[in-house]
Amino acid sequence: MLAQKLAIGPQDIAVVMGDTDLVAKGMGTFGSRTMLAAGTAIKAGVDRIVETARPHAADMLEVGAADLEFADGRFSVVGTDRAMSLAEVAASVPAGLAAEAFEPAGDATFPNGCHICEVAIDPETGTVSVERYLAVDDVGTVINPLLMKGQIHGGVAQGLSQALFERIVYDAQSGQLLTASFMDYAMPRADDLPSMMVESHPVPTPTNPLGAKGAGEAGTVGSLAAVISAVSDALSPLGIRHIDMPATPERIWRVIKSVGR
Repeated sequence: MLAQKLAIGPQDIAVVMGDTDLVAKGMGTFGSRTMLAAGTAIKAGVDRIVETARPHAADMLEVGAADLEFADGRFSVVGTDRAMSLAEVAASVPAGLAAEAFEPAGDATFPNGCHICEVAIDPETGTVSVERYLAVDDVGTVINPLLMKGQIHGGVAQGLSQALFERIVYDAQSGQLLTASFMDYAMPRADDLPSMMVESHPVPTPTNPLGAKGAGEAGTVGSLAAVISAVSDALSPLGIRHIDMPATPERIWRVIKSVGR
């Protein structure tokens, strides 16, 4: 966002974090508010930089500040080909250009979507195979489509894993945690996950200037319900109407056998 709005290279941007001598404020991401808060702050900071630079650019171009427009990192005189870059203006200001913007997440946003999952269950072993998965999400304005799809993919993997694999187990007598490492606690592997289709249906929100909504939890929220509902639907011909998560092969096998008694 910053590189695009200021028309500079990403390599010319330094991100400083975790240093309280340089960063006076900070409150973490807290779920899906990063783009809402940080993105809005970036936009506000850019706007303030531009307005701070405008009178300097006007002096250098010998026009009134109202005669300038800013686009693609350049100030230009309206109706002419006279222009200069923001970098040129900044270089001419002895103290440089600076702006500060702190934007806590304001009003809530309401992303939504539809997730559809198809599974197949082996009745002899209880093993679940996720055959197909489709997600269509509305996360408002999509700032970076590739990262957004990656977030959805990761969220679906987490939700699918909770629905089918992940389980905390304690010893009944001692209370000792038995699944304290990834040697014992089930984690999804590449062959457990299907090839996902992810589509976007963006409807910008009016609660922030970017129109962006949260995307971080979208994949998990959708996949939890979609996967376990698909498992329940696959078992419904046997008269099974409910199964607790995680729907492990053993748990499914036991439910199937209990119906057959």
